[in-house]
Amino acid sequence: MTTPPTLSKFRQQLILAVLMVCSLLIWLDNTVLSITLETLADPVRGLGAGPAQLQWATGAYTLVFATLMFTAGALGDSFGHRTVLAVGLVVFGAASIWAAYAGDAGQLIAARAAMGVGAALIMPANFAILLWTFTGPGRATAIAISSTSTGVGMAAGPVLAGLLLSHFWWGSVFLVNVPVVVVALAGIILLVPNFRSPTVRPLDPAGIVLSISGLAALTYGLIRAGQVDDWSRTDVWAPIAAGLVLLAVFVLVELKATAPSFDPRLLAQRMFGGGNASMALLLFSVAAVTFYNAFYLQGALGYSPMKAGLANIPTAVGAVVGAPLGARLVRRWSLRPVAVPALLVGALSMGAVGFLDLHTPLLWIELLLLVQGLSVGMVLAPVTGALISSLPLERSGAGSAVTNTARQAGSVIGIAVGGTIMSIGYRSAIEPSLGDVPAALQDKVRVSAEQARHVAAALDRPALARAADDAFVHSMHVGAVWIMLIALVATAILVFALRPAGKLPGPAPEPDDDRDRSHSGAGKQATHVGADPDSH
Repeated sequence: MTTPPTLSKFRQQLILAVLMVCSLLIWLDNTVLSITLETLADPVRGLGAGPAQLQWATGAYTLVFATLMFTAGALGDSFGHRTVLAVGLVVFGAASIWAAYAGDAGQLIAARAAMGVGAALIMPANFAILLWTFTGPGRATAIAISSTSTGVGMAAGPVLAGLLLSHFWWGSVFLVNVPVVVVALAGIILLVPNFRSPTVRPLDPAGIVLSISGLAALTYGLIRAGQVDDWSRTDVWAPIAAGLVLLAVFVLVELKATAPSFDPRLLAQRMFGGGNASMALLLFSVAAVTFYNAFYLQGALGYSPMKAGLANIPTAVGAVVGAPLGARLVRRWSLRPVAVPALLVGALSMGAVGFLDLHTPLLWIELLLLVQGLSVGMVLAPVTGALISSLPLERSGAGSAVTNTARQAGSVIGIAVGGTIMSIGYRSAIEPSLGDVPAALQDKVRVSAEQARHVAAALDRPALARAADDAFVHSMHVGAVWIMLIALVATAILVFALRPAGKLPGPAPEPDDDRDRSHSGAGKQATHVGADPDSH
């Protein structure tokens, strides 16, 4: 089917509801895992996974998601977006069952990677179907409504995970995906036409292999550094170097391709390239601080999964409120004076994690999480709309692929680097407390604070448990400084990307030239209104 069929308004609304369920599925999975990390680290209630394994359990999903997403659109052009979306849902559901019954951390990591394959097939097809279904002013409204599924998933995910972990085993947080998949599949089959582009884009196997292998090697080296605490080892610097080389080759291959799935040329544009670099670093910081938060609330403070889930609600509320608030302020004042201060506040709020300790009142934690969510929401939505709107209409699909891939890659590396800083900081802080611990158990104590608490319980040494908590808090403080610095770099890049176009010396221009201001101010749109469905 190469032209959109005429769909009744009621059917359009039903299709939108189904697409929101698909999007909700992915956001639920992202947020429920953050609450489950502490349980997975527990050798009794979970899998006894170490920090590196948990980094991979989180990062494997995002890694595959990031590197396959820009190719999934080409599959939709060839086989139809409904077909690709349905296959993605089936893969996601089957991988969720695999993850729920994983017998060890290795199986969980593999299952999470398979879930990433499903998510990569779902997202581009989901957006393409949305653009095919709605036209004109209704498209902008549909995109705005669809985006609310992000906030719903962020808000509901932690609470749902806490509820499930309070009554069932950890695998239930993955198994809950299955009924959602069944509902979404039924809606897709019954309601959605099999839209496809009249122009079929070629697949990009070289790009897939190079991007996955490059990011995987880089991530492995960064995580390995946290395990061995020695950057000079060959098994640390060699994979990092290999990853950087493979990613450089990936860029060169895409530059030479006549129809690249990932077009690096777009990054040469000051606004688009700088804006995407800034947002990738922001997602880097968000992923790292979220990884720390999971262990702080449940591990160091001893919150139950349910209480930790409820404690994370302010982040979701802040993001839900921040996105439309940011868009409204941008329409009034333009993008730069809204996004830059919001990102600066977000960076400082991440650094403020360095002031949290074992005795911080819950109210202060909640306020900090609210500010983080609000500031990030005020930046991401308006900047995303401006980046896509800055491109010609025929490049909007390629721009969307670049934007999504850059952000997911930032998240992958953020988890790797954040977890590595945490591991190195924890080991250096716990070392003085190991003198009276039996030699056979010292390595276990060095792995993580979760393992140390179990050793302390077995030996009946509460002082060791307190030392582990203090060591974790120390590592979190060190990490908060680095995370804040990365977010401040993101702020500086955004200032550069959104600076007004250069002006010739002479009298100041008349203030009534609204069109020039809107273009130099990098756009006031906050949604992908002009996206091209054929390009997804």
